Amino acid sequence: MGYVYVLAAATLWGLLGSVSKLVFAQGITPLEAAFWRAVMGALIFGTHAIILRQTRIDRKDLPALVGFGLVGIALFYGGYQSAIATGGAALAAVLLYTAPAMVALMSWLILKERMDGSKVLAVLLTLAGVAAISLQGGTVKVTGVAVLWGLVSAFTYATYYIFGKLYLGRYAAPTMLLYALPVGALALAPFVHFAPKTATAWVAMIFLALASTYAANLFYYAGLKRLEATKASVVATIEPVVAALVAWLWWGEKFNLLGYLGAVLVLGGVLFMVFKPAVSSPAIEPTP
Repeated sequence: MGYVYVLAAATLWGLLGSVSKLVFAQGITPLEAAFWRAVMGALIFGTHAIILRQTRIDRKDLPALVGFGLVGIALFYGGYQSAIATGGAALAAVLLYTAPAMVALMSWLILKERMDGSKVLAVLLTLAGVAAISLQGGTVKVTGVAVLWGLVSAFTYATYYIFGKLYLGRYAAPTMLLYALPVGALALAPFVHFAPKTATAWVAMIFLALASTYAANLFYYAGLKRLEATKASVVATIEPVVAALVAWLWWGEKFNLLGYLGAVLVLGGVLFMVFKPAVSSPAIEPTP
């Protein structure tokens, strides 16, 4: 069942890009989609935290939670939605998986963790993969803006590990998100142009919050209780595969051979670090 739970989580995360494209097709901007995902997520996670009585935090951690809300919620949600809008669901999902390489670099610079040969090789594989994807010429539209937003989302996703390592490791995810999600929503609000919404848009945005955000996290943590973290991380790498497959079937997105080679290199970098437990490579936290 551990594998089933993690596969379910990765599948729901993989659907995020294609469902977001449906939201955009209804006239909703990427930042408004990110805003409503944060608002709905706050209500869902907040209800969860209140029911389980997981609402208390130490006051000295409030600045860290505000920072996490600004970077890990507002900038990450906005960046990832913008990456999907400008480059498509498949490209955004693959670029998001450059985050482990960024975690390795930030852990070395900020946390003073060891940067050994295996981590350097993983970073190089990731960079080579991004370069290959950037040069490919399939139906996926790879532009400088799309790559930039993809790397911004990966960088902000990588900060989940740094925030957790420095400040928030002792809190349950619902507790942390109860405070961080409203901060993220408030930070996004001034940049949002609120458009009229169809029933399809509301249903799609509810799916993003309830399924691809809340349920995916519950499934992932349920899987972690039954699997080693390394095995869970490996299974979770099916996320960009699901994203690319659904984007191809639903939206006609596909890379050429060079693009798929780049995607393999990016995922190879992730797996290379995952299978090096002796150097304790940091694991990325699940997407909220």
